Amino acid sequence: MLKIIGIVAGVGVVAIIALLVYAATLSDTFQVQRSLRINASADKIFPLINNMRGMNTWNPFSEADPNIKITYSGPESGKGARYQWTGNSKVGEGSIEITDVSAPSRVTLKLDMLKPIEGHNTVIFTLVPSGSSTDVTWAMNGERPLIGKVMDVVFSMDRMVGGQFEKGLAKLKAIAEKV
Repeated sequence: MLKIIGIVAGVGVVAIIALLVYAATLSDTFQVQRSLRINASADKIFPLINNMRGMNTWNPFSEADPNIKITYSGPESGKGARYQWTGNSKVGEGSIEITDVSAPSRVTLKLDMLKPIEGHNTVIFTLVPSGSSTDVTWAMNGERPLIGKVMDVVFSMDRMVGGQFEKGLAKLKAIAEKV
């Protein structure tokens, strides 16, 4: 019996070492990106992204906590517009701030996650006219430390975060196409 336990423990140790070695070979940065064509002009869509309160009408990330606490600061829209949140373990704690704007084609934000895992990332929305429609891209990139690499092997960040981006873009589309 002890021999079996020793073999199982040895295999477990080898598997953990293999996971760490593989994760260490992954890129030190990451990018998640999704795009959607919206049947509205960039001028109609842009205010829904460039305004923090407007963004939170379609942003899916806070939906996991109906009791999330959001505090807005800075200007209502544009550079310096900011909010911070505190929520349950699914939404965590952090802040997001608009750092650069090129109306009506680009909004750049700084995302600082404090919980559940600390991370400091850049979020970029680009709006590219396509006839009477607009191609909207939601992208996020940042540093990926070893623990992030290990987590990405086990839980694909692209699938998890990308799925939320897809959900948010679909909600943005529904709102923008009504306006």
